[in-house]
Amino acid sequence: MASEVYKVLPLVDSPRELKKLSQEELRTYCDELRRYIIEECSVNPGHLASSLGAVELAAAVHYVYDTPEDKVVWDVGHQTYPHKIITGRREAFRNKRKLGGISGFPRMAESEYDAFGGGHASVSISAAFGMAKAAELRGEKHKVVAVIGDGSMTGGLAFEGLNNAGASRNTDLLVILNDNNMAIDQVTGALKNCLLKMSTSVHYNRMKRWVWRLLSPAPWLLRLCQKTGNAVKQGVLNNSNLFESLNFRYFGPVDGHSLPELVRTLRALRGIPGPKLLHVITDKGKGYLPAEHDKSVWHAPGCFNPDTGERIRPQGAAARYQDVFGRTLLDLARMDSRVAGVTPAMPSGCSMNILMQAMPERCFDVGIAEGHAVTFSAGLAAAGMVPFCNIYSSFMQRAYDNVIHDVAIQNLPVVLCLDRGGLVGEDGVTHHGLFDMAAFATVPSLIVAAPMDERELRNMMYSALQAGTPYMIRYPRGNGAGAAWQDEPFELLTAGEGRCLREGDEVALLTIGTVGNAAARAAERAAAEGMSVAHYDLRFVKPLDEAILAEVGSRFKRVVTVEDGSLRGGVGEAIAAWFNSHGFGPSVCSLGVGDMWVEHGTPAQLQALCGYDEESIYRKLKEMK
Repeated sequence: MASEVYKVLPLVDSPRELKKLSQEELRTYCDELRRYIIEECSVNPGHLASSLGAVELAAAVHYVYDTPEDKVVWDVGHQTYPHKIITGRREAFRNKRKLGGISGFPRMAESEYDAFGGGHASVSISAAFGMAKAAELRGEKHKVVAVIGDGSMTGGLAFEGLNNAGASRNTDLLVILNDNNMAIDQVTGALKNCLLKMSTSVHYNRMKRWVWRLLSPAPWLLRLCQKTGNAVKQGVLNNSNLFESLNFRYFGPVDGHSLPELVRTLRALRGIPGPKLLHVITDKGKGYLPAEHDKSVWHAPGCFNPDTGERIRPQGAAARYQDVFGRTLLDLARMDSRVAGVTPAMPSGCSMNILMQAMPERCFDVGIAEGHAVTFSAGLAAAGMVPFCNIYSSFMQRAYDNVIHDVAIQNLPVVLCLDRGGLVGEDGVTHHGLFDMAAFATVPSLIVAAPMDERELRNMMYSALQAGTPYMIRYPRGNGAGAAWQDEPFELLTAGEGRCLREGDEVALLTIGTVGNAAARAAERAAAEGMSVAHYDLRFVKPLDEAILAEVGSRFKRVVTVEDGSLRGGVGEAIAAWFNSHGFGPSVCSLGVGDMWVEHGTPAQLQALCGYDEESIYRKLKEMK
């Protein structure tokens, strides 16, 4: 694959040059663009399958619309690699997601073609409607397009945007629904079935294609065609159109890999005013057989051989925290019939697919709907179940009110498992889980725990099941510390009880979560140079272990705290406040993430940048001597 020569791809460094291509050249360009994405992602990993499915769509949008004057808002960002390359970032794409390189997601600060930033789902319609309304108020004539896909239409925010925009008949907005029937995993829910019925009627689609070919040269005829199509669909399918009922003019479905059909349709839609929706059918992973056959795995496959499709995995690595969670959840479900699993559209990402495969009736994928996932879990708990609701830390920000109002105030036994806590690495600023400890430690009746290793995660999940109260466990992405955990007997952990890992009398080192492993190595290095460091693993963000704090406050004059999260409102500040309120006066130095946005890079690079990797902790201990 890599030996093939690119003929058209190097000719395009902006949409202006793309527009100069004939449609035959545009087809060649798309084929080469898809190959380029595969080759680059094979050595510098990223979100592959979604972008492969959006190649023709991105090319057609930039071919027809006058970007950046016309505004295109891409949802989630997983599907934007073709967009980035078309808009002058072909060479920069080689360093995407690397420290100092371009982001894997749209960023307004990165390019004038990125009309709105985004790494979380379902925001595009609301943002694009705001832009379209601003253009209307300012008397500007440019077009605004929202491209939503990869399961994002299942999010409540998408329907809030549709509902609001549909009531504004004079605002010129096009929503393109990139329907690939997938999020990270297979899309679930009633909307999936609705879209499937809209796109798979053989008789309807045969008639639609014939009518559109006949009438689409003029926008008003296309509108007539659309009205006719909806009438036929309602008659054939006995099903009203969801989007038409929200006052969006519905067009489609169209083949999202047919450039002539896409270009012809988009050109016609430019002349139709008001809110409208184009339903585009694409194939996630299109053009690369391994990705077409296993869309979930190839959503973000890591490094791979582009010729064979063989994925390249590190050898000898410890178990991933995600797999420890998934296997432990299955063990607990087998022990206790009250246990259920809930996830907002990421069963394979968080490894809840392990329970889903073994006990599908006790595992619920609710779609990209984090707030609903939490409140649904609260409903399960109110009726006697103990749900383990797994949501990535940065996505749990969207369900903050649900945790407070629906779980904590009612003291319901929901176990909230926050995957991807801390600095997640290459996904960058929109995905770092930095605010969970500071945010949720303020919530009464909620226990907040953070394991140091795999065994601790397993035991915290067991303890949460026994607690009978709201319980939150946050843990990072990736491989564990190598602690034995499989087939280990469960240990009941007392909430608010930490442990002493190393005795010492010069400096006290207090850590929370998996960053304690780097701290332990730093303390070992300091000890080898004759420094006496006491190391305490707090285990719990809330409640804090007051016995340990009293011991440290009375014995030590110098304290170092380390956390993989925000320092503002974090554990270090809570410890310093506790010392102050109880009359202890040690000097406290807290390491973690300061008041800053952290970009993308490897976790090791970012922890060093923020000053709490092993070397930084070691240097701070030496300074405190």
